[in-house]
Amino acid sequence: MTTNGFTVAIDGPAASGKGTISKAVAAHFGFAHLDTGLLYRAVGAKVLLGVDAVAAASGLVPDDLDGDALRTPEIAQEASKVAALPDVRAALVDFQRSFAARAGGAVLDGRDIGTVICPGAQVKLFVIADAKVRARRRFAELSGKGIETTFDAVLADVQARDARDMGRADAPLRPAEDAVQIDTSDMKIADAVAAAVALIEAKRAGPS
Repeated sequence: MTTNGFTVAIDGPAASGKGTISKAVAAHFGFAHLDTGLLYRAVGAKVLLGVDAVAAASGLVPDDLDGDALRTPEIAQEASKVAALPDVRAALVDFQRSFAARAGGAVLDGRDIGTVICPGAQVKLFVIADAKVRARRRFAELSGKGIETTFDAVLADVQARDARDMGRADAPLRPAEDAVQIDTSDMKIADAVAAAVALIEAKRAGPS
């Protein structure tokens, strides 16, 4: 799609670091940031309360996107399930594309931003990390919030989400053909952010 501003699409699996990188990149350039995963978490949270998934997606409003309240293992699993529903994804496309088209620049992170939502994004990044590394990060995050779980349970959850996200028929998780891959398995977050910033700055500068 064609945007009015400068769009950065950042995709990757759970706990790869894409969210942290996205927030830092947005702050660095003064771009707006949208964690599209929150959209699916918000829908998943409503489904857990008995709301129909498509109705929840169609009626989503900004006030539903309370990041802290939506970051529980149960909601994460439900989010992954509703994200596999084509009608849910379709209901959220316009919301995401409208955000991406803002004149001041935008960073969107998710699982199908570079391939489906913003295939015309000026910069596309695909952030990955080893599953066990990602599980350790998520386990530390959940433990820090007082959520009782085990590393093995978190690893199984990460692997289940990967399988579901990569195997779904509609908009599966995969890098866009022109995406630049960043593997954060052995990288400090500052180095990963610096790599992303350098790529974006080079793109904004244009041909040398």
